[in-house]
Amino acid sequence: MVSVEEGAGGKPRGGGFKYACACAIVASMINIIFGYDTGVISGALIFIKKDLLIGDTQVEVLAGILNLCALVGTLVAGRISDYIGRRYTIVLASLIFMVGSVLMGWAPNYGVLMAGRCTAGISVGFALMIAPVYISEVAAPSARGMLTGISEVCISVGILSGYVSNLVFARMALRLGWRLMLGIAAAPSLMLALGILQMPESPRWLVLQGRLRDAKAILRKVSSSDEEADVRFRDILAAAGINPDCTDDYIDIPDNVSSGKGVWKELLIKPTPSVRWVLLAALGIHFFEHATGIQAVILYSPRIFKKAGVTSQKKLLLATVGVGLTKLTFVFLSTLLMDRVGRRKLLLGSTVGIIVSLSGLGLCLTIVEHSKEKLLWALVLSIVATYAFVALMSFGLGPVTWVYSTEIFPLRLRAQGMAIGVAVNRFMNAAVSMSFLSISHTITIGGSFFMFAGIAVVALIFFYFFLPETKEKSLEEIEMMFGRESQPKPKPKPKDSNAGNQ
Repeated sequence: MVSVEEGAGGKPRGGGFKYACACAIVASMINIIFGYDTGVISGALIFIKKDLLIGDTQVEVLAGILNLCALVGTLVAGRISDYIGRRYTIVLASLIFMVGSVLMGWAPNYGVLMAGRCTAGISVGFALMIAPVYISEVAAPSARGMLTGISEVCISVGILSGYVSNLVFARMALRLGWRLMLGIAAAPSLMLALGILQMPESPRWLVLQGRLRDAKAILRKVSSSDEEADVRFRDILAAAGINPDCTDDYIDIPDNVSSGKGVWKELLIKPTPSVRWVLLAALGIHFFEHATGIQAVILYSPRIFKKAGVTSQKKLLLATVGVGLTKLTFVFLSTLLMDRVGRRKLLLGSTVGIIVSLSGLGLCLTIVEHSKEKLLWALVLSIVATYAFVALMSFGLGPVTWVYSTEIFPLRLRAQGMAIGVAVNRFMNAAVSMSFLSISHTITIGGSFFMFAGIAVVALIFFYFFLPETKEKSLEEIEMMFGRESQPKPKPKPKDSNAGNQ
């Protein structure tokens, strides 16, 4: 790694991006663990249902309870991260997840298993909120989309690992297999907690604590040159309401600013027009990410493929591995293109594709369900449509949601604003997870995907009118953009009717 001193005098430092990238990867690793839990539970539910003799309603609750608890964890994490810092919040999330994994791995009955899922859910809420916030505050504007997208890549890696784990442990005894699937995540959680302690703190959080010297030192490590570090430092000072020309190493910051007090009031009770727009954009994109049904496919893909005509348990698990591979591949491509193509193009293009793929999946599943004979073409098209939906979601709406929502909140409101957005995300995740089976029984599984397609149409309209492009803009420039564009445009002065007669 290139030292800070080697960049003195404004010379470019190639190590700046590498250091920021390393920080992003380490911070995102907690999302591998979360993704693993999301992927592994889809297969584990098959064996849990057999072992604990539970019904579909209990399966739905078990699948969705993690996200309801994540909602609580997210709301708490926003305030905690403002108080103890971004880095220690990630450490705390890792330790909580370790406890939840141990409980799930031991679980002698349904009640203990639920307790483990709830504990893990609180950790998931912490992780989903804090990792993207930390990365966005460390990354330079030119690479922020790619580095923040690493979180989504890590979730996809975890999901794929969970699917593979299903295949490996499915061969074991019924009582042992699913417990190992869920409990094995405890070991990497502990190692991650220790590894995160080697990361630097967010420079923007340090500024809010008045630790200007420490913030500037970290910015020099994660920037390409001293000039870039100085520009970023001055922008952060201005966004925090501090004189950009301040040369002090440490200044006193009011408690209500450094600890995030009063932020809920600014966000929800008396928001300015610009804050209201930012909040609407963040809540909207998080709402639609899951309202369009991705969690139904991730959690219940074995049931979807079975409905389409795949009956072998091994083939069902292999098909879910294909879902994981598809998700990982397209999230990775999206991460590479995020800063080149822009958030808005990826978002709108993918949403159009999502509408088409969901409509196709709904149509094929409806034909299969009403056909008296096995239709090979409908089975193949159902699987293709499922993979297409996962690919398009992973290429646009999925990763853009997490990048975009971390960028648009002002510095002082970022952690707790993001917490509200992620809370909506988790609520919708839980709502879909816990209702999909019931809805599919009521309006058929094909009808369920037609419903998701209709919601995606509404999402496309919302994205088009409410989400401007944020590509290559600094976090402080984005704050100014929302503030300026939310102000009413001045009305043109009426022309003097006598002007032409003078």
